[in-house]
Amino acid sequence: MAELPSWRTINHACIVFQPGNASEYLTGDWRSRRPELDKEKCVRCGRCWMYCPEPAILWDEVGGYTFDYRYCKGCGICARECPYDAISMVEECEE
Repeated sequence: MAELPSWRTINHACIVFQPGNASEYLTGDWRSRRPELDKEKCVRCGRCWMYCPEPAILWDEVGGYTFDYRYCKGCGICARECPYDAISMVEECEE
């Protein structure tokens, strides 16, 4: 599979030349904080997935949620909307 382009290659002024092409741009390196899930607290209610403005929360094959950090911008909406405090925002660090 070909590597998707970074957000840095988006057209000037973010002009969209093709509708529906937002998923072609990786935007995860915008964030300074990232969400982390405490699977012990998570009851799989789906509120994080429902409120996420990006395609950054996925249902994994084990039956829980996981984050796609390639698209997550670190907005924290998922953590704010989680009624069980299962998501915390942590400082992004270089690996």
